[in-house]
Amino acid sequence: MNNGYVELSREQWSDLRKNTPLTLTADELEALRGVDDPIDLAEVTDIYLPLTRLLNLHYTGSKQRSNVLSAFLGKPGPRVPYVLGIAGSVAVGKSTTARLLHTLLARWPEHPKVGLLTTDSFLYPNKVLEAKGIMHRKGFPESYDRRALVRFVAEVKAGMGEVRAPVYSHLEYDIVPGAHQIVKDPDILIIEGLNVLQPAPPTSLAVNDYFDYSIYVDAKVEDIRTWYVDRFHKLRRTAFEDPKSYFKYIAELSYEEATDFAVNVWRDINERNLVENIAPTRGRADLVLQKGADHSIRRIRLRRT
Repeated sequence: MNNGYVELSREQWSDLRKNTPLTLTADELEALRGVDDPIDLAEVTDIYLPLTRLLNLHYTGSKQRSNVLSAFLGKPGPRVPYVLGIAGSVAVGKSTTARLLHTLLARWPEHPKVGLLTTDSFLYPNKVLEAKGIMHRKGFPESYDRRALVRFVAEVKAGMGEVRAPVYSHLEYDIVPGAHQIVKDPDILIIEGLNVLQPAPPTSLAVNDYFDYSIYVDAKVEDIRTWYVDRFHKLRRTAFEDPKSYFKYIAELSYEEATDFAVNVWRDINERNLVENIAPTRGRADLVLQKGADHSIRRIRLRRT
């Protein structure tokens, strides 16, 4: 045990799957996989099936605790969604983790309605970031409308039937004016983002104050840098070639120019954000998935206290 965590190898963790069935096909996994993410069905079986079993047990326990409170008060309380937070660096694979859990958890009969929201939806619009002079710090804690995000999660937790969130376009690299996504009465809501484990300012609430469980996807900084640059080149050959892409000009750079651009962005923005803001929140997570250089999860740290 280490600082309240128990550390498990991949093999020890895989044994905890018990009889949890594999409900995902290779074609479905292909659709869920992130850009340049080599995850395969063996990873799903060894890592994500035990994880969904743990989350199912935790979800059931949270419902039982809610029922105890209702019994004590002598009246039924509102239906309270279970909120799961997933944090980690740019390019570490947290979005793939979120999409996988979204799909797998929805196939458990106890919680068929699973929602997924990324905190990109609560980034300030580019015009606001430009007005604040922090466009170069997009993704840092101050680039999010923290109050709107906390209000959104509080309304979900309060059992409101429908809660609206803005829509973010990665293609246009901005909030879509007037567009909304609706979270409607989920059993489980997954919230994925860089800074979802950030503590709140004094006398305020943080989004993670509403989490029932939290996961941090971890890897060495040098490995994430490699994944980021590799992903950047993949996007340069695909999404960046779209005429509507904010980064259309990057598709026209040479390989060497694009590599220099990606390395500089990583060093000046993403690595700084990781080291200064994201990584320090790792110790707040209930579970840490530690990746090796090949992107596979090698160890799991599970909070016991």
